[in-house]
Amino acid sequence: MERRNFLTMTGIFAAFSALSPVAAIGSTPNTIPGNLINPVLLPGMSPLDHKGGMDIRVWMRTSMTNGLFSSVECAVAPKLMGPAPHHHLELDEIMFVLDGTASVLVGNEVVEVQAGGWHLRPRMITHTFWNASEKPLRFVDMYFNQPFEEYLERVFHELTPENGYEKGSEKKSEEISKLADKFGLVHSATAWEERNEIAAKYGLK
Repeated sequence: MERRNFLTMTGIFAAFSALSPVAAIGSTPNTIPGNLINPVLLPGMSPLDHKGGMDIRVWMRTSMTNGLFSSVECAVAPKLMGPAPHHHLELDEIMFVLDGTASVLVGNEVVEVQAGGWHLRPRMITHTFWNASEKPLRFVDMYFNQPFEEYLERVFHELTPENGYEKGSEKKSEEISKLADKFGLVHSATAWEERNEIAAKYGLK
């Protein structure tokens, strides 16, 4: 194994080990002490469909890991812009790209994360992402320190026109603003202008 790959995998396993206490050999899910994490098996599913835009599917929930970690699959249609640039007050996140290439803005730098690549975005650093290619993008985001999957589920699957939240409506905007405050998601005063500039530069929807 190349030294670079060895160091990368060692760091990942070390971090996971520090965050995830393992029960003693011989324990069962019903006998693990209260502060330890129960084993969880998640059966495989078909790849998530972007449905012509962007969609998410929660895999590991924060409630499964005693509040330490969650993971969400995201599918993005070709030539589609992501959220407005923002930062998190408490959340650290890791992206693992499954298919396609993710363009990620971190501060003032744009990096391309290809399938099989990882990207760490610590808290307090302004970032966003988009799919600049003609092919679909699919990745898994891993979240630490807060149940951010709850924010995403609310935005993508609950604040919908079917539930009375029309796209661009004041009602929906107010609810998203409340969620942003709750989860410590911060936009600058020019975030939406910056988003539009990125979309125009790369020909994104």
